[in-house]
Amino acid sequence: MPHLAVPGAELAYESAGHASEPALVLLHSGIATMRMWEPQVPALTAGHLVVRLDARGFGATRHDGAPYSDRDDVRSVLDHLGIERATIIGAGRGGTTALDLALESPDRVAGVVTVGAGPSGFPGLPLSDEEHRRIDELDDAFAASDWRRLARLETALWAAGSNRLESDLDPEFVAIAHGIAAANVAHAEEAASPEPLEPPAYGRLGDIRIPALVLVGEYDLGPTRAHYEHLLDALPEATGFSFPDAAHLPNLERPAEFELVLLGWLGERGL
Repeated sequence: MPHLAVPGAELAYESAGHASEPALVLLHSGIATMRMWEPQVPALTAGHLVVRLDARGFGATRHDGAPYSDRDDVRSVLDHLGIERATIIGAGRGGTTALDLALESPDRVAGVVTVGAGPSGFPGLPLSDEEHRRIDELDDAFAASDWRRLARLETALWAAGSNRLESDLDPEFVAIAHGIAAANVAHAEEAASPEPLEPPAYGRLGDIRIPALVLVGEYDLGPTRAHYEHLLDALPEATGFSFPDAAHLPNLERPAEFELVLLGWLGERGL
């Protein structure tokens, strides 16, 4: 796997497809790595140049804990590959980065896709009683520095959603989600100093005047579903889709349907 040396880090990334095709950048969620996009790569590379990378603190990327910007890291990979403009597709934290990048570098972003994500600076929202209980479990594991248990609990919460049990889901999907998340345990004690976008994206989404596709799973957590509704309302050129019988990782839980929606939207927008 190639690595790109940038100040304070060596970014793990991969690219596939032909350089003459429109570029897509895939950014992973906070319970995953670039491997979460494996099911989509064959279909996307048929007509696109597809780039993936692991953020600092995730997967195969190495870093020294120095302050950094996720937006800078994405731009550095684009520059290294000679890509002037791309559609940024981000899940969870990756979707937040995609929106921030569209605001900070509009000349580099042709379109934006968010999956279970919200804008930076979004006000805190109340949780359900069950969500509170599950978050308390995460806090207990964190306080005990039980990083493997923390990763298992966090993945179980987000991959299944707060209103479903893992035992009710496809065992293969559950195993894949946990397997991808396990790669991040090695980074649990690393210091991370991400520099936020100032001012944040919340309240500025009307400035993102490019095609936007906003996706969510119907069983994702309550705040995430509220983010979905807000993005649909605030982004001038937004199209939305909610995946039934999926939570935070619809591309892994419902890959065929996810590809149909994403490729259809990209084709309609010429991206």
